[in-house]
Amino acid sequence: MNELDERYSTAEDAIIDSFFLLIKEKDLSKITVSDVIQRAGVVRSTFYNHYENIPALVDAAEDKTLDDIFGMMESFHPKNDHDMCKSYFLAICNYTEKNPFLANLLESARGDNFFEKAMRMFHRYVTSVTDETQSTSASKEEFSYLIAGAIGSIIGVLHKWTAEDFASPAENIANIMTKMFLGGVMPYL
Repeated sequence: MNELDERYSTAEDAIIDSFFLLIKEKDLSKITVSDVIQRAGVVRSTFYNHYENIPALVDAAEDKTLDDIFGMMESFHPKNDHDMCKSYFLAICNYTEKNPFLANLLESARGDNFFEKAMRMFHRYVTSVTDETQSTSASKEEFSYLIAGAIGSIIGVLHKWTAEDFASPAENIANIMTKMFLGGVMPYL
């Protein structure tokens, strides 16, 4: 990566990171370009070199969050191993806690666009995993629904956890997700 690419990437990271911090402090509808550039330590023209406006920044934050989530999903190769599953789900919990944008979307009804994108990506993921897996106990159709159900239940648990302002420790939530996965999907793999 050359120096110009590094600066571009650094400015973009600073803008997104400042946006994530602002989400903790303000309602999304109240965040302005001025707020973002002040927090990011960049000039207005730098912001506009990366994003047309705040909705474009929100779109980029959604895409980054989805990329991060799918990166974690693709690295998960389930085996009937409690510790491995718990470690994976703990990583998801920690990511959710550290990403106020995701936590805000999970907690509110405002995440329609994000969840629409996520559901399309989840569908592609389920189709891909189903096509690649040689399940012995379940048909491909059953398997695809099991994976889709597991994803939906994880989103439901994360929604409840964020709505309760992370009252339970991430460790406990990871244990619950592990039990759900190992008891609900793993027997069919």
